[in-house]
Amino acid sequence: MKEVTLKQIAENLGISITTVSKALKNYPDVSKKTKALVKEEAKKLHYKPNVFAVNLRTKQSKTVGLIIPEVVHHFFSSVVNGIIEHAEKKGYLVIILQSNESYKLEQKQIDLLISKRVDGIMISLASNSTDISHLQEVRDLNIPMVMFDKISKLIDCSKIIINDRKAAYVATKHLIDSGCKRIAHFRGALLPQNSIDRFLGYKKALEDHGIQYDPSLVYICERVDYKDGIEAAKKLMSEHDDIDGLFCITDLVAIGAISVFNDNGIKVPDDISIMGFSNWFISSAITPSLSTIDQPGYKMGKATFKTLLKEMKAKRKELPFKPITKVLETKLVVRNSTK
Repeated sequence: MKEVTLKQIAENLGISITTVSKALKNYPDVSKKTKALVKEEAKKLHYKPNVFAVNLRTKQSKTVGLIIPEVVHHFFSSVVNGIIEHAEKKGYLVIILQSNESYKLEQKQIDLLISKRVDGIMISLASNSTDISHLQEVRDLNIPMVMFDKISKLIDCSKIIINDRKAAYVATKHLIDSGCKRIAHFRGALLPQNSIDRFLGYKKALEDHGIQYDPSLVYICERVDYKDGIEAAKKLMSEHDDIDGLFCITDLVAIGAISVFNDNGIKVPDDISIMGFSNWFISSAITPSLSTIDQPGYKMGKATFKTLLKEMKAKRKELPFKPITKVLETKLVVRNSTK
């Protein structure tokens, strides 16, 4: 089917192209009758504005890119909801891409978004993102970018985060306050900043409360998923029989560990108390329900898009923009997996 143009609508109605354009944009100097006729004719002909022409004229695509490690995770789905809801209010389309925690895929996705001429990019890094040259390219091209949750301190851009170190400290302190003396930690990979900070928060809480840090009690979960929790819990049982507390980097890892302990007759929290992180919806539905740190995913998504919008507006007006770092509050949620 041939593309319908403003000229065709104008010829059908016997009016100028300018009048048609103004009528479709609801200009006040066009009569209501003319507007109604133009809109009816446009609908009949299935007219769609030429997006590429609009983009060239306004110097914006009204699209933004979002890269997240995984869509199925409750926390990231909450972030996505926060971003989409507020992006739609401002007339932006969000292109959502999933890196699957793959650095190489993340690189390709950044290249794709750059080629699509998106107005801005929001990203939570893959766990194994070591080389950040693809992110520096975004900044070098002057494309607005906001990192959230999993970030790199080496990139000068806006960041929306929580205080992971403080939150992990609170989680570990809760275990100590409930009587735990030998506390293990299932952490994430070595590089992501949130994995580093949660580990450091755990370690500092031990030191501040007179408990000697034992590196053999720290287990790395590369994928940070349910299977990781299962595998790490099995190793923990075979290597240590005196553990009475466990702090996990995410709820999903903690739930995997609980399933192993339940299957092996280890009672939670009588024999071992367990803390998760993020407050996934299933955390309150499992047995026993999981004590955790509530991480505000929806608020993070909202703040991420709003911050990106500020930078995009500044760029459009050719104004300087200083990157913003916003730290959102977390809270301890005590349930039945801790004493």
